[in-house]
Amino acid sequence: MSVTQLTSLNINQLTSGVTYFKSPAAWEDQVLYFLMLDRFSDNKEKDYQDVGGKTVSTGTTPLFKATDNQNAIQNPTDAGKWRDAGGKYVGGTINGLKSKLGYLKRLGVSAIWVSPIFKQVAFQETYHGYGIQDFMQVNPRFGTGQELKDLVSAAHAQGILVILDIILNHSGDVFTYDSKRQPNYKDGNGQFDPRWDGGHYPVVGFNDKTGQPSIPFIQSTTATPSGLPDPDGSIWPLEFQDPNYFTQKGRISNFDNDPEFREGDFFDLKDIHHGHGNVDGYMASPALLSLIEVYQYWIAFADIDGYRIDTVKHMDDGATRMFGSAIHEFSQSIGKDNFLLVGEITGGRFRAFDTMEITGLDAALGIDDIPNKLEFMVKGTSNPNDYFSLFRNSELIGKDSHTWFRNKVVTMFNDHDQVSHGSAKARFCADADKAKFVLNALALNIFTLGIPCIYYGTEQGFNGHGDGGGADRYIREAMFGGAFGAFESKGVHFFNEANPIYAEFAKLARIRAEYPALRRGRQYLRPISGDGQHFGLPEMLGGKISSLVPWSRILSDTEIVLAINTDGDAAHTAWVSIDASLHQPGDTLTCIYSSDPVQIGSTVTIQAINGLSVLLSAPVAGLVIFK
Repeated sequence: MSVTQLTSLNINQLTSGVTYFKSPAAWEDQVLYFLMLDRFSDNKEKDYQDVGGKTVSTGTTPLFKATDNQNAIQNPTDAGKWRDAGGKYVGGTINGLKSKLGYLKRLGVSAIWVSPIFKQVAFQETYHGYGIQDFMQVNPRFGTGQELKDLVSAAHAQGILVILDIILNHSGDVFTYDSKRQPNYKDGNGQFDPRWDGGHYPVVGFNDKTGQPSIPFIQSTTATPSGLPDPDGSIWPLEFQDPNYFTQKGRISNFDNDPEFREGDFFDLKDIHHGHGNVDGYMASPALLSLIEVYQYWIAFADIDGYRIDTVKHMDDGATRMFGSAIHEFSQSIGKDNFLLVGEITGGRFRAFDTMEITGLDAALGIDDIPNKLEFMVKGTSNPNDYFSLFRNSELIGKDSHTWFRNKVVTMFNDHDQVSHGSAKARFCADADKAKFVLNALALNIFTLGIPCIYYGTEQGFNGHGDGGGADRYIREAMFGGAFGAFESKGVHFFNEANPIYAEFAKLARIRAEYPALRRGRQYLRPISGDGQHFGLPEMLGGKISSLVPWSRILSDTEIVLAINTDGDAAHTAWVSIDASLHQPGDTLTCIYSSDPVQIGSTVTIQAINGLSVLLSAPVAGLVIFK
């Protein structure tokens, strides 16, 4: 597929007579899985299970074994090569992802969120996908437009929805500023540094495929494939070559200064001018109208089910609202009534709340401190109420927690950026002593409020960690191995369905799918007691907590009680308060899951203690679920 000019599109013709995959009734019913396409699969693995569960033996990359740990860093030279490989394209493809749909379905995934798939600037290793050079083409390193379409079709056949990561705020590094305007210098060394100061920077030219500004900063007069001046240079489609599509105000240096963070460039990525005005009277620019058309096209072409919108904080609320309204209306016109728009909204909890309400986005990603508080609580280094009280903050916007957080927040703990961690990046399992708690973290993620999202590799216990410049690479290991595999390995893959984390999470996902209360119910952190007389919320003692942490999900007349054990050395037992209006003394609750299989099917009797309570036990670093 090659689209070089938006005026050549006929989206109405494209959608005519097509039946599109329906949106889900409720996104909180889904389990999302976020993967970086370059780091997921190259379709060369062997000894994994295909979509039908049959072992594939035709590939060349073997399955990881314990003896492969750190096989890539046996000497300083090899270690350097492994680290360098992590900052470049590794080789994942669309067809590789398609081949692993069975792995994802059996894990319990019902929606995949895929990192940006669009063509990138040629002179940078922007494997992550956020440096777009052509909004209308799939990155040839990943595959073709037809292969994307085939992937989505195959996913839908397995009941898996597809969400694409998209960028509205900026393009890649597609032009170079003119250094003749020199009010700003880097570190006083005289090197020109075009950072935001409120002024407008002139431009030398569009960058060619080598990164040199050799292309005039004007629209090309040729838009036919045979006459393209440089298809790997400048920016495409043709409309985006209009200089007025860009703000041209230099890079952001203060990410908290408004309007700097809205007008400036996100590092070397070039900020796109969306328009002007207040939210209700926003005047869209031609650039914003073009972006709307671009992303309507991809829905129509590939049958996409949702978008995750990058860097929403850096956009005008009016632009975000206009884009969201246009996409929602278009998707509804083709039968996708609940097309999901998730915004990456940094800048704190209150900004996220306000942005959601003002713009009409469907959900926000993360909401500030949810990931850290989840991780710290599970590892026993923060009070459980620090995490659970986050959801009660819904009162600040005048909405019940279970009607707002249930489907307005996408929750996860591992991710590809870890913005709050500074220069030190680390996955949950980086601390080997705490890795035993990862299943509890996954359980808390899918059994508490929100639309849960699992970051690829978490189900295999990936332990990536690193510090300093470029540390992002260490939490973006390749599932298929290649030159930058997890556990500092190379040449081995990790699609291991026998991994205990994978196998147990798959059981939990099935339980979540079976019981609506675990997806849509109200949520309560429950008081505990060791003696049946003195009750209180579980809290830290001496800087740590080693006890049961129980909570309930309630939907109508159904209560499901869950508890994790934050002690990695001993099992724990405690009285747990439950809802007195839904039960009677003498009734029983049945264990429908436990980290200790012997406990499954056992019952506990409800006692008239502190209202009503049950005596629950959880194994070492384990989880129990009672109904």
